[in-house]
Amino acid sequence: MVTEKIKELNATKEKVADLEKAIAAELSRELGGLPTKYGFDSVKSFIKAVKAASGGRSKGKVAKKAGVKKRKRAVITDAIVAEVKRMLAEKTSGSKIASAVGISLPSVQNIKTKLGLVKARK
Repeated sequence: MVTEKIKELNATKEKVADLEKAIAAELSRELGGLPTKYGFDSVKSFIKAVKAASGGRSKGKVAKKAGVKKRKRAVITDAIVAEVKRMLAEKTSGSKIASAVGISLPSVQNIKTKLGLVKARK
């Protein structure tokens, strides 16, 4: 009946949990023994050799350049839009506006489009 199947299911779940624990323990032992298996005297030297063999970085990840910070995304506030509008009225170039306000040139173009200051293409 259903109760017997539930008991059997719970017993199987316990077996699976025991197998997962056994596999984790065995994997840990095997990984811990890899440096000596391949003739390295320390884990640090083994990791260094593995990194050198793989080109120094993990597959699919971009290596971070030393001292290079990721640029933060500019937040376009109403004050920035007003400043861009004022500078456009003074006939200031887009690149000068971008550097003065601290945003990118494409952001200046987006603001111009938002304000309706860009002519439509033919």
